[in-house]
Parts: sequence; C-alpha cells; structure tokens
Amino acid sequence: MAEVAGVVELDKTQVKTAVQCLLAYLKTTSPNEATLLNEGQRISLLLTFWKIPKREQTIRIPLPHSIRTDWGEVCLFTRNEPNMTSDQNVRFYKTLLKEKGIKGVSEVIPFKVLVTEYKSFESKRKLLRNFDLFLTDNRIRRKLPPIIGKHFFESKKVPLSVNLLSQQLAKTMEQLIQGSTFRVSKKGSCCMVHVAHSLMTADQVVENIMAAVKTITSQLPQKGKDVKIIHLKSQTSAALPVYTSDLSHLSLLEEARQAASLKKGADKSKKMGKAVKRKDTAATQQESLGEEEEIPQLVPIELPNKKARLQVAQDMGPEKVTGKMREGSETPEEEPHRKGLKLTTPSKTRAATGTKKLVKSAKKCSKTPEKSLRRRVPQSC
Repeated sequence: MAEVAGVVELDKTQVKTAVQCLLAYLKTTSPNEATLLNEGQRISLLLTFWKIPKREQTIRIPLPHSIRTDWGEVCLFTRNEPNMTSDQNVRFYKTLLKEKGIKGVSEVIPFKVLVTEYKSFESKRKLLRNFDLFLTDNRIRRKLPPIIGKHFFESKKVPLSVNLLSQQLAKTMEQLIQGSTFRVSKKGSCCMVHVAHSLMTADQVVENIMAAVKTITSQLPQKGKDVKIIHLKSQTSAALPVYTSDLSHLSLLEEARQAASLKKGADKSKKMGKAVKRKDTAATQQESLGEEEEIPQLVPIELPNKKARLQVAQDMGPEKVTGKMREGSETPEEEPHRKGLKLTTPSKTRAATGTKKLVKSAKKCSKTPEKSLRRRVPQSC
C-alpha cells in the first residue's frame, strides 16, 4: 500500500486476488444457502484502527457502481406540506422526483403518516424489513429519532438527510442511492462499510473498494495513518486481509500525540504565567498603596474594674492605705471627685433607680385601713 499526498491507496493486484477468492467462495456455497437472497450477499470492508477514535464521524462515499440490487427498495420521508392531505403530499413529491429524473425511490411516506400509522413496534420492524435504504428531508431530520425507534439505529439503517430544495437534487440522490455511508464510532476500534454485493463482477467490486478506501482515508483525521488493518468479507465468509499497516504509522501517531500534548502543556503554562503575572501586578499595586497611606489601628483601652481595685486595696493593707491618705494621696475612687467628675458604678446606678421607683410607688399607693379607722373614731371625753 502506497501513500500519496496524505491519502493511502490499495494495491490493486492484492485487492483483485482477494475479491476473486471471495466470489469463488460465495459461488461454491452449499445448495441450501444458495437462495436468491444469499446470492446477493453484501460485501463489506472491515477497518481496524490503531486506537479507538476520539470522536464520531459519518463519511458519505460515492461509488462508481451502485450497491443496491434490483429488489432493493428506497423509502423517502417527507415533511407535511401546508394545506395538503397525505395523498396530495405523496403525489406532490413523486411528481417532483419524476421531474428531476430520480427513479430509485420506490415509496414516499409523509411525516404525518409515519406518526399515525407506524406507532407499534411491529409496524416499525415491518417497515425496517421492507426497505433497504431510508432517506429523509433535512427539515424533519431532528424529529425522526423518537418516532422511528431504536431498531433503525441497531440495524444501521438510519435515514440519510437530503435537501429536497437543492438545485443539484438529482446528483445528490444518485450518490446517496448508489453510494454508501461509513460511520466511525468511538465505542471500538473496528468499523464496517458496505461497498458491493455478490452479483457484481470482480472488476466492479475492485473499483468500488478502491474508491471507498480513497474517500475514507482522505476524510479521516490522520489521513489513513490511524488505519491498522483492512479486511474484505461477506456476511458468511471469513475476513480476507487486503492491507496491513507497518509500525512506522504507529510511531507517527505517537509523535503526533506527543506534539499535541506538548502544545497543550505549553498553552497551559502560558495561561498560568499570565495568571501569575496578574497576581504580581496586583500585589505591587497594593504595596504601593500601603506605602502612600497607612491606616491607623484602633486599640481599646482597658480600665480597671471594681474587683481589681478592691484586690489592690486588700494587698496594700489598711495601714498603707491610711498612710497614703495621710500623705495626701488620693484613692482611685477619690480622683474623679478632685477633677470635678462623678464616679458611678453600674450597681449604684441600679440601686438609685430602684429606690426612686419605690418612692414613687409609695406616694401613689392609698393609705392603710388602720390609719383611716383611727381618724374616723371619735375621741372620748
């Protein structure tokens, strides 16, 4: 396998040999299996990647020879046109396809009919078995998944979207009907694509395989370097290898991965450096502001309470206290009186207010009954 301008190309001789062996095997199958449907078996390519893909991808592959058999039918889902019934809708789109020269579509189903007549699982499975390919108008593409159900996704018959208003509708529909679709999944390292069927000649199968591999490898992220092995197989045969990559591609992938990680680390360090630089500038600005203006700190002043003063008096003793008083020193309680201030304690204040209240209440209360009786009793002669 050679590599030209980033796109890999298969060895045509090796591919033709594998195709001839596969077709010979399909022709020599047992009579019980040689039915009409088995004679038209699918021929597929199995691609194995070095690593599991990181993202999902869908690649549409135009093929030089159609992979649809004569009995393969195509169904088209259309939107509901305004002011039209279901029958009028079907006739309208069939006329449109006929005018564009499109002959591959065998049935047209409007969205309203799909919702009303295909509710049950049995009807959906029957619809899935009756058609080989499904197409849908891109205007209703997002509405289909909850309507058609999971069976379409499991059987890999998801409807392909098409723009029915395009000027190149005939070319697009021909590519979709004759071509194939390659879906890259990130659930595993192997993916399969349908490229031919057993009723085709060996040369037609080879041409389809070459075109499919060229299109796939040109649209992959690593341009085919991430492909490890390519096998050719049918539904019942063994897988025949047509390409095996060497270890140089793996080393190239490792180098690309290391370069991507280094670039990511450099970007991360650059962002961290910018963040550190911002922090340093903010710190320098705060320091400059602090040097220009210092904010004074308020410290509360602690005053000695009554217990502390009594404790000091007890430690000094009565003699020292009287001696100091004789010498003219002032006690902490007398110092405010000397300065013209009145020293009051919370306990004294509470006592004073209490006495005032008692006096007021005593004045308001009435006289006792004994005093009133004494006054009313007349004096004796």
